[in-house]
Amino acid sequence: MQEDVYGDGLRAYQNGKKNATFIVESDLAETDRWPISTFFRSYDEMPEVEQKALQRVEGKTLDVGAGAGSHSIWLQSKQIDVTAIDVSPGAVEVMRVRGVNRPLLQNYFCFDETGYDTMLMLMNGIGIVGKLNRLSSFFLQAKKILKKGGRILLDSSDIRYMYEDEDGSVMIDLNGGYYGEMEYTFGFNKKKGVPFDWVFVDFDTLADCAKLHGFSCKKIYEDDHYLYLAELINEA
Repeated sequence: MQEDVYGDGLRAYQNGKKNATFIVESDLAETDRWPISTFFRSYDEMPEVEQKALQRVEGKTLDVGAGAGSHSIWLQSKQIDVTAIDVSPGAVEVMRVRGVNRPLLQNYFCFDETGYDTMLMLMNGIGIVGKLNRLSSFFLQAKKILKKGGRILLDSSDIRYMYEDEDGSVMIDLNGGYYGEMEYTFGFNKKKGVPFDWVFVDFDTLADCAKLHGFSCKKIYEDDHYLYLAELINEA
């Protein structure tokens, strides 16, 4: 059985360890410490991009990669019907304790329910795709889940800035993989999780793939650090 290091961290915070942090390693950046409190933010504590996304949610909603359930909890307070899914057993347990009405231990790509009006994927939720070549599979699955006219609300970043030289030029190996692909490893309480693929998708690439699969794609918001919010509508 694989270690659920992510879930262990969320459980620890929920059980009172309020200074708990994840040790996050990646193949593109230096090792970092992430306060686990980030996953338990109230609406007022959330960044503007998340608030804007939540305000656009309508109807029957699927919160993908819901983590500790903070977005679902706020939506429930607005009488939105939410199903929250995550692949971490610990996350699902925490959501249940926190009062999320319908937390499910589910992989997005295996989810078989239909008829949703909105899919919510925040905190770079599109990262679950892992590699850019799985983006088409993501949209094929979204078409099964969403009603015609249903929407996806997701945020991501164009991380080409991580490849910038001091003179402002961008050094990307065009013979390598997509520059937004990363490998992450979470650590908590002296345990280290299994490395996993994660991807940051630039808006133009997202929009091009969306169009191929019958989705319109609109940029709703962008900040000064290449973070954007996209709304995609299932047109076909």
